[in-house]
Amino acid sequence: MHAAVILFPGSNREGDVARALRLGGAKVSMAWHADSELPKGTDLAVLPGGFSYGDYLRCGAIAARAPIMDAVRAHAARGGLVLGICNGFQILCESGLLPGILTRNAGLKFLCHMQHLKVGRTDTPFTKLYRRDQVIEVAIAHGEGNYTADAETLKRLEGEDRVAFRYCDAAGDINEAANVNGSLNHIAGIYSEKLNVLGMMPHPENLVEAMMGGTDGLPMFKGLAA
Repeated sequence: MHAAVILFPGSNREGDVARALRLGGAKVSMAWHADSELPKGTDLAVLPGGFSYGDYLRCGAIAARAPIMDAVRAHAARGGLVLGICNGFQILCESGLLPGILTRNAGLKFLCHMQHLKVGRTDTPFTKLYRRDQVIEVAIAHGEGNYTADAETLKRLEGEDRVAFRYCDAAGDINEAANVNGSLNHIAGIYSEKLNVLGMMPHPENLVEAMMGGTDGLPMFKGLAA
């Protein structure tokens, strides 16, 4: 597995996700936002968290129009894997690779804490080392993580089983208290139609070593590398 982590001005989680990918067993290269092509042999393109272009206009709106994103869209169209985390999820939505948008958190405050998620389907490269409905604990750090979409889009996502993760409590209950940012249907991550593009607000790369507080994020990167 060769993963290309794309660096935008304002990205700040590229080192974390590169380390997680290497721990999982992947080869990692860095790609610059102004590049016109992904590194040769790229299997997985990763859009890391941060504040690309200072979050001007809308979060991810400028990054979605960076030259490298044409290569990412072409890679996804060929069936290549794409992972967007936090700001990367926002970029994927702004670039048209995923439906919906990410808006201000319901409480209008930046959230940064540990968070439980319930895993959806497990027949994808991203989640094949998890169990369906497994409760995992990762981390969130965002101000605009409120997933919003029109009724038809939500119906399609649910009907096609394309919700990758939902916010839940430690017992796995999906309830309003656990829906920390107000996302519709408690959505924390979604897949593209072909299941080769995943966007998620929480940070699995933060929980890949016991000394960091847990390892629930590591199976994602091991599964991708495998």
